[in-house]
Amino acid sequence: MKIVCRVNAPITGRQLAEIFAASGLKRPVSDAKRIGRMRENANLSITAWDGQKIAGVARALTDFAFCCYVSDLGVRTEYQRRGIGKRMLQLIHQRLGDDVMILLLSAPEAMA
Repeated sequence: MKIVCRVNAPITGRQLAEIFAASGLKRPVSDAKRIGRMRENANLSITAWDGQKIAGVARALTDFAFCCYVSDLGVRTEYQRRGIGKRMLQLIHQRLGDDVMILLLSAPEAMA
């Protein structure tokens, strides 16, 4: 498995909905317009790819100066526990630098 991470790579709303569903994230995947707006309005995203297959996504809103809110961090269940999510967060940190705090709210599976 050779996973390649990309910064702000173009993805479709369908691909975003697919990764949400495949990762277990509870998002409005059946509402294509809303997913499209979610994709369009994130100003920093990292995607993880296994060839042409999207394996993970980190979607964020940031001012590039003080804070970055990671609104979605999802990895397909079959790719989880391989450090892909951690790698995507590291890339966000590298992109933003030490002055920007990264805020990630996560919920355990039982809460989903």
